[in-house]
Amino acid sequence: MAEDAKLKIDGADYEFPLITGTEKEIAIDIGSLRGVTKGVTTLDPGFKNTASCESAITFLDGEEGILRYRGYAIEDLADKASFLEVVYLLIFGELPTVDELDKFHSDIKDESHVDEDVKKILGGFPKSAHPMGVLSSLTSALTAFNPTAVNVDSEEDMYNAIIKLLGKFPVLVAWTMRTKMSQPLDYGSNNLGYVENLHKMMFSRPNKDYNVDPQVIEALDKLLILHADHEQNCSTSTVRMVGSSQAGLFASISAGISALWGPLHGGANQAVIDMLEAIKTDGGDTKKYMAKAKDKEDPFRLMGFGHRVYKNFDPRAKIIKKAADDVLELMGVEDEVLDIAKGLEKEALEDSYFVDRKLYPNVDFYSGIIYRALGIPVEMFTVMFAMGRVPGWIAQWREMRQRKEPIGRPRQVYIGETHREFKEIKER
Repeated sequence: MAEDAKLKIDGADYEFPLITGTEKEIAIDIGSLRGVTKGVTTLDPGFKNTASCESAITFLDGEEGILRYRGYAIEDLADKASFLEVVYLLIFGELPTVDELDKFHSDIKDESHVDEDVKKILGGFPKSAHPMGVLSSLTSALTAFNPTAVNVDSEEDMYNAIIKLLGKFPVLVAWTMRTKMSQPLDYGSNNLGYVENLHKMMFSRPNKDYNVDPQVIEALDKLLILHADHEQNCSTSTVRMVGSSQAGLFASISAGISALWGPLHGGANQAVIDMLEAIKTDGGDTKKYMAKAKDKEDPFRLMGFGHRVYKNFDPRAKIIKKAADDVLELMGVEDEVLDIAKGLEKEALEDSYFVDRKLYPNVDFYSGIIYRALGIPVEMFTVMFAMGRVPGWIAQWREMRQRKEPIGRPRQVYIGETHREFKEIKER
């Protein structure tokens, strides 16, 4: 294999080194391109062909349907690890020992208290506020209650900032939902596991004992693991970009939440339920809508099928499909919308049009089904996505700061007017 990439511009030859990752991915290092060519840059809208960093956190192969966190297959982690173990793995690079996990969880519980003044901020939002806007604002507001800058050269300072966010974020998630549903706020319990405590804060009632089937917690745990990181996607890149200015952890994560909010990113599982509701309103004929999805002239778009990164199958979907089936059976939910979802799934998996094009149900399709079955409002679906993605964002922010990466500053190709003479207003 060649050691350098050769580029010819206006008759001049240039050479740029090739970088090879541990999974044999090859990248052309063009860090010197603009300097040696006296101003030439590359144009890559959406950065589809541009590696913005070197990272040791997540490996994703869309063609082969592979997803690994720190080298561990997502299938093994979802089957054998807890969400909190995966949080530790993503952030610190190794699976924790029993003692490390116990200390990690204990430290998180010690930082789970949210200042009472946060309630005042929460109470200032109108009922019409979208939960993602509320969550982003509350996360950013944590900076006001923790104003000391994080010394990124201090492992202790970095650890404390991470623990504070992991302790407080589930509270913000739960409070966002309970406020939306006009329910009293719950502070959780230090006697519960991390995910079970999140569930309690979301669903407990003041006049009832809190009880939940372990299978529900297991399904929720798996969902959070599957969403924990996904390489340099839009929200993760946003976290790294904001953090590159040396903005703090809370501000960087708040920016990531805002990026995740978009319907082309984290809002996809909400879009699935919205689509199913629309099909229900139109009579629930799944065959009609499958035909519409295959009609290139029809504007209807089948949400939750296929994936822009995974060209074969979404490895997370295989895992969560079983959890979805188990939860639906356990809950005994009778819901026409979920029946429509199962009908679409069955037809897509048997229809040659979808099979040949590998348009299989993805993780957004199944996660939307599970969240609905668990009684989570559709507006909260993306908030739950954020709850799962927080450890990945933290890990990416920490890695970027430790590597002392330069501030992000993309270039552009200017296509506007060339120099024009200024005219006084009376001459225009």
